[in-house]
Amino acid sequence: MAGFRAQSHQPVLYHEIIHALQPRRGGFYVDGTLGAGGHAAGVLEASSPDGRLLGMDIDPEALSLARANLGKFGERAVIVRASYLELQSHVGMLGWPALDGVLLDLGVSSMQLDTPERGFSFLSDAPLDMRFDPLSPITAADLVNDLPESELAKILLIYGEERRNRFIARAIVKARPLHTTRQLADVVLRATRTGGTHRRERVHPATQTFQALRIAVNHELEVLEAALPRAVAALTVGGRLAVISFHSLEDRIVKQFMRLESRDCVCPPRQPVCTCGHRVTLIEVTRHPIRPKDDEISRNPRSRSARLRVAEKIESKD
Repeated sequence: MAGFRAQSHQPVLYHEIIHALQPRRGGFYVDGTLGAGGHAAGVLEASSPDGRLLGMDIDPEALSLARANLGKFGERAVIVRASYLELQSHVGMLGWPALDGVLLDLGVSSMQLDTPERGFSFLSDAPLDMRFDPLSPITAADLVNDLPESELAKILLIYGEERRNRFIARAIVKARPLHTTRQLADVVLRATRTGGTHRRERVHPATQTFQALRIAVNHELEVLEAALPRAVAALTVGGRLAVISFHSLEDRIVKQFMRLESRDCVCPPRQPVCTCGHRVTLIEVTRHPIRPKDDEISRNPRSRSARLRVAEKIESKD
């Protein structure tokens, strides 16, 4: 498998992340989606000379590049191959105190998109893979070729918000077996034309199908939902959680979590007495998401859909 191209990596909302996390000397931080280490390098520089960072990723090629990029920080940068779901256990193994900041930069990276053989993009012909972790047992080809039509349609609707899901799922099943990204993209294109739903579009008709399959292969939304409370639990009072999302499904989960954790009672509005026992743990630093400025979008068009939400942990009233 060909290596990542380091020059293709541009950390999204770089300055906004540094401002949000407010790195300090002696602080402890986690970048749960390390990638090439661009954000992590910024946090380590801002927390010089003794701030420390744990970088986590499940993609071995990304980790190899991050180790090279963060090598100058020596023992201040600890890099592990692991999901950010395991954040608490790795922080515990290091013997670190509660964290001062956690960053999650969600979704597929530019490096992964620009490595054709990873199968994330239909711009090149490659095996239908789409795994962040190459050791994961299920690929996109497995879903495309093995799932019943109804399950495929459900995935396309829920994870891709694809309104033409039934046309596309039916066409995929009829065209099986499909082994490459181009084969799948061609099937989707034909399905949207013959299904009476074709229209002039700004994006390729297969975009939402590829998004849906990638999310399903990597269980992205389920992992995110489970990881957010763990990240907050690992923070010290005053520590910050910063999350960059790239589509509405991710952003909705982050927004709802931060809104929920910024309230005491979450009982139904008409319930006269609180029975939930919920206590506020966060304050929203950004009530509305931070988006890239025009100059960043001009340099890196892929950043245009990025949304950054930030929350700060507060002391429970109890």
